[in-house]
Amino acid sequence: MRSTLAFALAAMLVVAGCGADSEPPDSGAAPPSAAGSSAPASPRSGSGDVLRSANVTHVANVPPAAPLDGPEAWGTDLAFQGDHVFVGNYEGFTVFDVSDPAAPAVVSRVLCPGEQNDVSVSGDLLFLSVDTPRSGPGCGAGRGEYEEDGGWEGIRIFDVSDKAHPKFVSAVSTACGSHTHTLVPGETADTLYLYVSSPGPEGTPTCPGPHNIFSIVEVPVGDPQAAKVVATPVIADAGEQAELGGCHDITAYPEKDLAAAACFGDGILLDISDPVKPRVLQHVSDEENFSIWHSATFNNDATKIVFGDELGGGVAATCDRDTPRTKGASAVYDLGPDRTLTRRGYFKIPREQQKDENCVAHNGGLIPIPGKDVMVQAWYQGGVSIWDFTDPENPREIGFFERGPVSGVGGSWSAYYYNGHIYSSDITRGLDVLRIDDPLTDPAKTVRLKELNPQSQTSY
Repeated sequence: MRSTLAFALAAMLVVAGCGADSEPPDSGAAPPSAAGSSAPASPRSGSGDVLRSANVTHVANVPPAAPLDGPEAWGTDLAFQGDHVFVGNYEGFTVFDVSDPAAPAVVSRVLCPGEQNDVSVSGDLLFLSVDTPRSGPGCGAGRGEYEEDGGWEGIRIFDVSDKAHPKFVSAVSTACGSHTHTLVPGETADTLYLYVSSPGPEGTPTCPGPHNIFSIVEVPVGDPQAAKVVATPVIADAGEQAELGGCHDITAYPEKDLAAAACFGDGILLDISDPVKPRVLQHVSDEENFSIWHSATFNNDATKIVFGDELGGGVAATCDRDTPRTKGASAVYDLGPDRTLTRRGYFKIPREQQKDENCVAHNGGLIPIPGKDVMVQAWYQGGVSIWDFTDPENPREIGFFERGPVSGVGGSWSAYYYNGHIYSSDITRGLDVLRIDDPLTDPAKTVRLKELNPQSQTSY
């Protein structure tokens, strides 16, 4: 999602802390209106009101705090490593210690403005996507302009070996900036690749040509200052260029040599057996129902892909009674042995939202349940939804958490399952920690990951 928020001139600032202000843990008693996971939302007048299913508990909340608490400090994407959660923010990022999920502790807050600061982490390195021009690559750079010889956009790289004191180490300029990026491992542990995608805008010094390409950044793990763009592969021919309009998100599944790109007008399946030379396998489109192909999620055995539609760009109310159930939704595709995609069904949260609540399918990922296909997904002010697509023609919600409306844009930007809990990045309310207790999802509690970048899938 893109915003026109203006950023103030700021120098890099790291604020270390040893605690967090959390809401009291949820009592576990569900309100009567949430007795069933698909129960409709009851009218709510206060922004603090919570509606949730009986099997979901709100464990903790850490609200925004200085220096990442201004009107432009929107919470964005998440990454995970060990006992730490990294939360992106339009003004920088925060590192949390979640060894006790009921009491997340702030390890550091880093002021480094740059829309939208989507984050990923690998070993000692952290990467941020910057998709609006800055006057330079460093954290102290002010907001730039689309002028000749001016305006930097791309990837920022930090050393997070000391999580209490992250250090900016390098940056790579990429054509059209970096709206999002995806980590792809190299043939050896010495090299990482970043698949960088961005919508533009086209016709500026930082995005001079058509963006039917994406940038591939090579990162020498031991020498991140040497990171550079090594390829800009074309993912559509000239005849499809206008239809595609660039890619929003790319989800990679390196173990399967596959990636799924959500490219605004299309979903694209890629062969990434050679990570520097991705090859298009298939395009799928849904002109009747999908507006903005936003993101993708493979199931564990790569026999299905869920594509999400961000109708309205994340700022519109598309979960109201007037918007069809197949619009602003997620679509489930079968992926056959011949690598052919076939659409099977749609999922949209069953709770009607108010006319002023921005709500649409957004970032989510799998819950690791052997033999089942279940994911958690953010829906902005529609909250967090847990849904089962094991039967792709009849996906169903099994749990949810949402708050009452806020003024303007708000709600859950990203929601992911990690080591027994669900972590949600709320745009204006900070980090939420949820727990689902359900016979279907309980087997996932035994799965422990050392690292999770949701757009870089690994098998469980």
